[in-house]
Amino acid sequence: MVNINQVRPKLYVMDNGKIKMDKNLMIASSNTANIDYPNAPNEMIEFPVYTVLIDHPEGKILFDTACNPNSMGPQGRWPEGVQKGTPWTVAPEECYLHNRLEQLNVRPEDIKYVVASHLHLDHAGCLEWFTNATIIVHDDELNGALRIFARNQSEGAYIWADINAWIKNNLQFETIKENDDNLELVNGVKVLNFGSGHAFGLIGLQVDMPETGSIILASDAIYNAESYGPPIKPPGIIYDSLGWGRAVEKIRRVAKETNSDVWFGHDADQFSKLTKSTEGYYE
Repeated sequence: MVNINQVRPKLYVMDNGKIKMDKNLMIASSNTANIDYPNAPNEMIEFPVYTVLIDHPEGKILFDTACNPNSMGPQGRWPEGVQKGTPWTVAPEECYLHNRLEQLNVRPEDIKYVVASHLHLDHAGCLEWFTNATIIVHDDELNGALRIFARNQSEGAYIWADINAWIKNNLQFETIKENDDNLELVNGVKVLNFGSGHAFGLIGLQVDMPETGSIILASDAIYNAESYGPPIKPPGIIYDSLGWGRAVEKIRRVAKETNSDVWFGHDADQFSKLTKSTEGYYE
């Protein structure tokens, strides 16, 4: 077994642009009418999209793949309603995932594992590029996405054209079953099973870094610090509200037991304080 204190893995945070969305979809019932404000306005908020590269001696690991570069525009993969409801902006173009990887001298074929926290449009848009990698995803999530594909649905967070590209490229999926948890991917990196909640099935990573300490990559199991609470505040986009609550409390418990920092899926304030891949890395 490789000693984690000798291998010195590096963790890079890659900025992949921003999405805007009605705040009620991020924090349910954020803007509600009352007798004093019978026409309370909705509010569009902006939040980051990011991916994480772990350069480990046992193999490079990519956590999530952001949005596909062909998502937006008249010929974009995202349906018009999705583009208007959750517009993605990339400025400058170096924010595209392939450009971020190129900045680090990493090619898609260099990636050994891609851990897909879930298969929504802003987390799995570029999966199709990683044909050499093992794609790790929750079994319920993959099955749910494929059902949507089979029904020719594409109005929600699962994009038909993205899924079609995964199938055409014959990706190598390895699924996390319901009772799988704390699975060691490489030394110091574990796959955590969050189950159903925000999506059909979510997974995260717990990464032990020699200097930085332990980090839990929670993805959209927890959108942001406001979601985390206490008290916890569920998102407006949710598949299983009870499962979501269980996942949040599980993350809170594991973080306390292991003295881990929790990195949320889309927290603008937290993200602004993280060291980006253009600035350095965590080790």
